[in-house]
Amino acid sequence: MRHVRAISRIAPLLLFMMLSSCGESANTEATTPDAENAVTDERGPNNGILLRDGEFVLELAIFETGVPPEYRAWATVNDQPVDPEDLDLNVQLTRLGGVVDDIDFVPTGDALRGDMVIYEPHSFSVSVAASYNGNTHRWSYDSFEGRTRIEPAVAEALGIETDIAGPAVIEETIPVYGRIVANSDDVSNVTARFDGKIETVAVALGDYVNAGDTLATIESNQSLTSFELLAPISGLITARNASGGESTAGRVLFTITDTSTVWADLAVFPSDLPRISVGERVTINTPLTDTPITGTIARILPETASNQAVTARVVLDNPDGVLRAGTWVQAQINIAEHEVPLAVRREGLQAFRNFTVVYAQIGDQYEVRMLDLGRQSAEWVEVLGGLEPGTRYVTENSYILKADVEKDGASHDH
Repeated sequence: MRHVRAISRIAPLLLFMMLSSCGESANTEATTPDAENAVTDERGPNNGILLRDGEFVLELAIFETGVPPEYRAWATVNDQPVDPEDLDLNVQLTRLGGVVDDIDFVPTGDALRGDMVIYEPHSFSVSVAASYNGNTHRWSYDSFEGRTRIEPAVAEALGIETDIAGPAVIEETIPVYGRIVANSDDVSNVTARFDGKIETVAVALGDYVNAGDTLATIESNQSLTSFELLAPISGLITARNASGGESTAGRVLFTITDTSTVWADLAVFPSDLPRISVGERVTINTPLTDTPITGTIARILPETASNQAVTARVVLDNPDGVLRAGTWVQAQINIAEHEVPLAVRREGLQAFRNFTVVYAQIGDQYEVRMLDLGRQSAEWVEVLGGLEPGTRYVTENSYILKADVEKDGASHDH
């Protein structure tokens, strides 16, 4: 047993080491075709990256103050500014999956301005070509964020699972609480047909009886003969008011409750009452069952409780008697269903910077996709933007990718 516990502690560490060995840094990485065309770690006066080729220096920055993200560029020769009218600039961004953004620039004041929005994530390989005074200067470098690489065998070992983003049905629900109560429509109060003395009692409180089982034997006061008191229905003995030697005296001796069905009485507050109706589907979570239970609202009671809530009653099948009266439950009343063209599973969502993201999978690489979200349910979240239909994304254990991306810093460096 000691060896088993040791292995269980070591396994996560081994998996983390495997993951670390194949992860890809989220920070900007500079690669250049030769030493002359240098991509430096320096920052220019506009906080842009500096690209050098001899005395020619290009500052390139993503500008996003008060406008959608776009490229701005400034050039100098021998530390003297270059007139933007004299510079021809093109930038190509190759994104994960091979999509290329081809950006041309136009003069704007003392800078060159890119002609397209740089949508999130700002994660791409960058190719730059700047033509000035008959010479063309070229650079290439990687600027990745929210991206990592995991070998398929490692992903399988880590339990990373994926799904395809597409249409789904979003259920609009109202959260409520309540409790399980006995179905009083299926309760039998048992009395003796003839008064007499109780001779024997065959059942105890909490026993389950079938219809026709003997509950007690009674000696009739009239005939002085004994007769059996039989169970009229099947169910649990929920009250016993009979002991040997006692007189029946016309009283209720046993209460039998049929537990094959129970009620879930749910508290609905006045503001939600106009939105619910009889027949609507309800999903109920109880501490007594491993999976949720579904039912429909059978009736809405006319009385208002002291807390001003109104009871919506759901009849639940309980063939195994698992649901016990008095148990508190949480429930969701389904009031509408919306078919949406694009949704992702809620379990795949993660936080990245100030965005909600999923991790798209392309081959053995994973990268964040910043989402604009719409309607939500317990299982699905509508996607209004930021993700293409048909994208494969991580659903289970996406937190592993988040940890791997963030171990090198979730940069947003331009």
